[in-house]
Amino acid sequence: MKRDDILWKAALEDLFDDFLRFFFPNAEEIFDFSKKFQYLDKELEQLFPPENDIYAPRYVDKLIKVFTLNGQEEWILIHIEVQNYTDQHFASRMFQYYYRILDKYNKPITAFAIFADTNKNFHPKQYKRDFMGTGVHYYYNTFKIIDQDDDELEASNNPFAIAVLTAKLALTGQRMKDEQLFEKAYGLAKRLLVKQIPKDKIRKLMTFLRHYVRFENKELIHKFEQEIAILAERSNTMGIEEFLLDRAEKKGKHEGVIAVALEMKKDGISDEQIAKFTKLSLEEIKKLS
Repeated sequence: MKRDDILWKAALEDLFDDFLRFFFPNAEEIFDFSKKFQYLDKELEQLFPPENDIYAPRYVDKLIKVFTLNGQEEWILIHIEVQNYTDQHFASRMFQYYYRILDKYNKPITAFAIFADTNKNFHPKQYKRDFMGTGVHYYYNTFKIIDQDDDELEASNNPFAIAVLTAKLALTGQRMKDEQLFEKAYGLAKRLLVKQIPKDKIRKLMTFLRHYVRFENKELIHKFEQEIAILAERSNTMGIEEFLLDRAEKKGKHEGVIAVALEMKKDGISDEQIAKFTKLSLEEIKKLS
């Protein structure tokens, strides 16, 4: 299994409640979050045994049992396509997942296809088959990471939105120089610290970012891992205010706070957020450039 596969499998389990809230704005009115999710990996493997050919295409599949507030048991199938090629049989494969699960377990299923590839023209949304008056039309939820809006993802405090933003950066970063990609990835990590996200999830998102974004330069790989590890440790042991104050003390009181505020401003953080965390006035912040 490739690194991308492992990272997505881990992210889906770490952030599955956020996944539901991301795709279902009224998730709190549908799902019973007090009950644990059940990951049905063994059930899925029985229906689709792993291929022995190490060169065969790999896909990230998760089958999760959830409970609704009305007490019903529902199954959610998530398929993440991480290959960088066009699979002409993708929709047919999605249909196979559906009918095999339905045939064996007879459970309600909602399916998601998440495309984490760079081919903008590859976005199969449905499967149709028709023969002499008999036919089938199967459609499923789809989500193309490369097509998502950066500003909308940035504005969200949903941890899954940050995972999507990380994946998109990794995709678009293939056309960037390492130094430019480093600045963007490190900036994303710093902005993550001011999000209204639980500390344990910030740490997990940092790990996802550290391993999902790739650099050609080995020195930058090492430097990036070190810097993200430092940020992750900070986020795990102190709040953002304490983090900023610690930075300020090392740089020297007011001058240190100004330096941190300037750094946050360069990262695109709003003046209001900077004022909240640094205790500087909006007038002082607006003068920074």
